[in-house]
Amino acid sequence: MPILEVKNFSLELKQNENWNPILSSISFSLKKGETVGVVGESGSGKSVTALSIMQLLSKKGSKIVEGGIWFDEMIRRLDGEISEKELRQIRGNRIAMIFQEPMTSLNPVIKCGKQVMEALLLHTPLSEKEAKNKTIELFGDVQLSDPEKLFHKYPHELSGGQKQRIMIAMAMSCNPDILIADEPTTALDVTVQKNILELLKQLQEKYGMSIIFISHDLGVVAQVAHRVLVMYKGEIVEQGDVQAIFNNPQHPYTKGLLACRPKLNEKPYRLPTVEEVMRRLDDKKIRRLDGKVMKNNAPFTEPLIQIINLNKRYPIRKKDMFEKQPYFQVLEDVSMDIYEGETLGLVGESGCGKTTLGRVILRLVEPDSGRILYKGNNLTEFSLSNMRRLRKEIQMILQDPYSSLNQRLTIGQMLLEPMKVHNILKNDKERRKRAIELLERVELKEVHLHRYPHEFSGGQRQRIAIARALTVNPKFIICDESVSALDVSVQAQVLNLLNDLKEEFHLTYLFISHDLSVVKYMSDRIAVMERGKIVELNHAEEIYRNPQTAYTRKLIEAIPVI
Repeated sequence: MPILEVKNFSLELKQNENWNPILSSISFSLKKGETVGVVGESGSGKSVTALSIMQLLSKKGSKIVEGGIWFDEMIRRLDGEISEKELRQIRGNRIAMIFQEPMTSLNPVIKCGKQVMEALLLHTPLSEKEAKNKTIELFGDVQLSDPEKLFHKYPHELSGGQKQRIMIAMAMSCNPDILIADEPTTALDVTVQKNILELLKQLQEKYGMSIIFISHDLGVVAQVAHRVLVMYKGEIVEQGDVQAIFNNPQHPYTKGLLACRPKLNEKPYRLPTVEEVMRRLDDKKIRRLDGKVMKNNAPFTEPLIQIINLNKRYPIRKKDMFEKQPYFQVLEDVSMDIYEGETLGLVGESGCGKTTLGRVILRLVEPDSGRILYKGNNLTEFSLSNMRRLRKEIQMILQDPYSSLNQRLTIGQMLLEPMKVHNILKNDKERRKRAIELLERVELKEVHLHRYPHEFSGGQRQRIAIARALTVNPKFIICDESVSALDVSVQAQVLNLLNDLKEEFHLTYLFISHDLSVVKYMSDRIAVMERGKIVELNHAEEIYRNPQTAYTRKLIEAIPVI
């Protein structure tokens, strides 16, 4: 008998006094000890389904049109025929949830141990001392090193992987019957992701719980799920055994999701999007590349940027006032060339120094030693005013477009501002025309000039960030995890756009990412970074075909495959 059953469930959400249909007659069940994967693009209804099961949607802002959600052998109906007191006993105790972003889910002013203890004290008869011991035990179960030390740390003191493990410990604290994991590995590098997935499997076997695993990464779902649901515009368009669905998809949407994911064994000229596959785009339009470092059928010859023996370290907290100042070495003797017109991929685990290297190249962070040559000029000797003038040629697209865009400015204001600062074009009329051209180039419209960042989707905001970087006619762009938070279809659109812009504007990219399949698709060459050092640098195909270091092999083996 299923432990959870969703029957013909339809839901509407209120927006601007109007009721909009979000879920339409969805039906599925979850057996004890089973993992069901839920896949689909952003806005398909995955997270709303999870929040409906947890009953975390606003009563005033949501309305059930038909159907219902039933839980456990007592046939409790979660969506109305249960008191709020009973619901509190179920939520967090018998049905727990891991949210996508642990930094925003954890309270920044409460120590991690106290946050997990809170759930234990609320749902169990344990004393405060027993709850503390249980919390430390849970930290050990989720493979956190030095659990007692981490008990007293705040969320900002932990890495992304550690914070996600804290969230898992919190969700597991009361041995739930059902664990809902909403994009739990999206922002994690491949090795941490692999560890988290293995951890969830171990905990499932230990406690016999059922899991609903939500993700836009089909490779991850293929690794963990027994069955899969494919959601599209609030409907379940296909469901069944995970191998059957992924090896022999029946619905055009499922075929589209699988087609737009970059593959390790091939490199198409353009990634097909879901819409193109659903329109049955002619396969002859997809041209393959050989993966070699080529430019107009000739090898790259001129380095645009030369990085020579670059070092950067940060001071860390002393244990006592008489101790000699300790340091953490972020970059250690980093040397490499970036050729004009190429895309150099940079991969490595979180904390290896990828983002720091990008910021040091831009002189947003000052290096301790070493040289950065741009067109033969040593940037480390440039004054701040000279660097300010040069930055129109060197730009950066950041990982999170929502936090990197000023929420108080319209898109038009954001696009015009850098052109004014660098005296590009004669007047605002010409600059506005240029802004409209750039918006259209990234598949947005003139009407979007007057809107604010919160009015756009994640993919649209990332396109706006790309348009903003292009306003100053740059030669070199650092893409720092610029597609990591996007679903596979939007990711394909953005990657195609970056490649089109590279060809049109003769750009050079440093492409930083933890997703190795994306890096391989985008890059001519790949540099592998471990603990602040470049341990391997070679052509993209050669890195994957014949890795020279154990660390590179470990990264490649951790890539989830279907």
